[in-house]
Amino acid sequence: MSNIEIVIENTHERRSVRQGISLAELAEEYYTELGRMPLKNPILGALVNNEVEHMQYRLYNPKTVYFFDINHPHGWRMYQTSLTFMLYKAVRDTYPMATLAVKHSMQGGFYCTIDNADKDRFVTAKNVRERMIELQHLDLPFEHRSMLLTDAIEQIKDTNNPKTLELLQTLSQLYITMHVLDGAMHKLASKLVPSTGCLRSWDFHMYADEGFLLQMPDPHHLDRPPLLPDTPKLFNIFKLHHLWVDRLHLSTITDLNRIVRDKGQTHLIHISEALHEKCYSEIANMIYRKRDAVRLVLVAGPSSSGKTTSCRRLSVQLTVMGFDVHQLSLDDYFMSRERTPRLPNGEYDFESIDALDIPLLNEHLQRLFRGERVEIPTFDFIKGEPFYDGKSIQLGPNSILVVEGIHALNPRLTSQIADDLKFKVYVSTLTQIAIDDLNSIRSSENRMLRRIVRDNNFRGWDAYNTLHRWHEVRRGEEINIFPFQEQADVMFNSALLYELGVLKLYAAPQLKKIPQNCPEYAEAQRLLNFIDIIEPIEPTYIPPTSIMREFLGGSSFLY
Repeated sequence: MSNIEIVIENTHERRSVRQGISLAELAEEYYTELGRMPLKNPILGALVNNEVEHMQYRLYNPKTVYFFDINHPHGWRMYQTSLTFMLYKAVRDTYPMATLAVKHSMQGGFYCTIDNADKDRFVTAKNVRERMIELQHLDLPFEHRSMLLTDAIEQIKDTNNPKTLELLQTLSQLYITMHVLDGAMHKLASKLVPSTGCLRSWDFHMYADEGFLLQMPDPHHLDRPPLLPDTPKLFNIFKLHHLWVDRLHLSTITDLNRIVRDKGQTHLIHISEALHEKCYSEIANMIYRKRDAVRLVLVAGPSSSGKTTSCRRLSVQLTVMGFDVHQLSLDDYFMSRERTPRLPNGEYDFESIDALDIPLLNEHLQRLFRGERVEIPTFDFIKGEPFYDGKSIQLGPNSILVVEGIHALNPRLTSQIADDLKFKVYVSTLTQIAIDDLNSIRSSENRMLRRIVRDNNFRGWDAYNTLHRWHEVRRGEEINIFPFQEQADVMFNSALLYELGVLKLYAAPQLKKIPQNCPEYAEAQRLLNFIDIIEPIEPTYIPPTSIMREFLGGSSFLY
């Protein structure tokens, strides 16, 4: 058998290897045994010509290979997906007639329900957990099996997975890759790790009043047990919106596609927008009930959650309630470039709270609440400097100030303002629709698509630049936003039931432009594979006040 040249990007080496060698054999032969691979944890997969591949993948032509472990974003996703599949197998083995549904992601894990299992949830959790431990110790291989779509459909028919069956029946390809673990078959949203023995750290137990939590490890500390997330407010928002999708029979992408094919997307847009307006009205009522104390409304949330539009629409509702509303953006309180903190790589850290002029903001807030007129800065993002152009604010006895920004809930930001003057709103994009019962759609994926569309429409950035920066954006969120979300007085879910179909129209052409010779190509392909199954929705009937207009354009609000 002839040899081929492989470039190992981890160590920048060229190797001549036998044609047909698997990634697992390559890693074992040249690196794992020698201890030369610069990875702290077991290798889970690799980027082959910047496409994510599992370790059974075989090399027949010259390729570049970059091995990764759980600390890489693609390794982390592989770990999560594989652990979910191991849970599915454990439920099938323990309760053959039960149905597992992975409802949504949570900080540190996934919230699940199991129907038709033991009536005692404690017993269910105990039995399933024990079977998962057995599967882990057996070190069973995860298989990626290519087969005719018609054969896959026939095999799924007998597995009590109606949502997955319905999804497969809508696909148009001839062949499909299915995933197999010890006889259990399913269609997963990503490649899988080599075997169950790679899943060394996790936990599974009862959570809330009717479900279970599959907990993921800290990828940087696999030896430590997973921490139980303490996010009851966030969980309650998820629970509330799952009730809505159940009422509308819209729990999966297949349900959404059916509505589009039946020409029901305009009605769905109307319902989704009405639900948002109802929520804004309810939040305004909550603030009104505290009108004798509250002078400052703080609106925070992660990137592309719709904070700015939420600030505008909430301000309209507060005006209807009789308030004299003034708005303030934290973006105008950025430090000048020479005072902006930097990341270890030397780039500016715009996600840090220390990138804001906190003393100036607190001085202005104190003066405003004393009734003084205050001249407000405007930040020039091109020059990297604040300037004053005569814009000023003065609060009267019936005034309320609405402040929007990613750090708005951080106590450091308004440390000199009394807490009883504040009302805190957290905005996030908590995607309610799933791919099927086992494959949820992460909120961060929804926001990433929003940001790709917005950056291209309004910032002149292509999808490559958005994906290239996304890791730092997410790092900033974990440090500066998520730790404070439970301090909010109220949470607002900005996800719209129809939006994935709209975002597909704008994001797909941008993602297709990313060349294969850059690392972002792998993430672009993953997103394209995900949105490929979604029916497109034209934005014609989206109103000008919608959060979607913040990303698409055509808003009646000024940004």
